Amino acid sequence: MKDFKWPQRLVFPVLMSIYMSFLMTGLITWINTGVEGDFFARWWRAFYLAWPIAFLLVFFGAARIRALSERIVGGS
Repeated sequence: MKDFKWPQRLVFPVLMSIYMSFLMTGLITWINTGVEGDFFARWWRAFYLAWPIAFLLVFFGAARIRALSERIVGGS
């Protein structure tokens, strides 16, 4: 697999972390507290706290996880 170019090394974790944290915080906020009242305020708070953590996890972990998945499925 060809190595990512530098802009993609930054754009991928930004997009992946936004996608995952947006959906996960929304779903977990909904499950834990319901959609009444100040749902969007609670969701926003959870998202803006979770996104930087998710970004760092994806930025520093994506290559390792990709390599591990290739080893598991027998890739090169």
